[in-house]
Amino acid sequence: MPLRNPNFWKIESGVVKTSTWLEDGTLIVLGLWGPGNFVGKTLERVNPYQVECITPVQAVSFSTVESYQMAEILLSHLQQAQELSIIRSYKRTDIMVVKLLSWLGNQFGKQTGTGQLIDVRLTHQDIADLLGTTRVTITRALNHLEQQGAVERLPVHRLLLREEEIWHYEI
Repeated sequence: MPLRNPNFWKIESGVVKTSTWLEDGTLIVLGLWGPGNFVGKTLERVNPYQVECITPVQAVSFSTVESYQMAEILLSHLQQAQELSIIRSYKRTDIMVVKLLSWLGNQFGKQTGTGQLIDVRLTHQDIADLLGTTRVTITRALNHLEQQGAVERLPVHRLLLREEEIWHYEI
């Protein structure tokens, strides 16, 4: 998404990833944003800053927003940063993956008869980037969760999270 003009994009449909990177090239994912969320360089204090479409996206540009809207937008960004920070703080990768999948399900999922469908099409590398780990580690964790019946991998990088199978991770 272009970032020069306007100052903000309001996402109408789809999912975008905001990110930056360190001097050594390490990617840092700042957040995932969906319908109703605002993104834009004005909201972040990082440089470089990138917005990448994860799914097909429709967005509306804004050059200014009302102060009450800005407070809501900033609160939304703060809450997501806190939620992702907590998820990334777990010591065990399998727990981080379960917590992230649960968070993705709450943010972007659809409840089905057999679980929470996460239709964001994240690759193993995308999940690894979100959690600050490696693709191989994520693949191992997802394989383990799939063997336990907690996760079912569907075509096109979609996942079905079986919440009744992950309750023990919540304890």
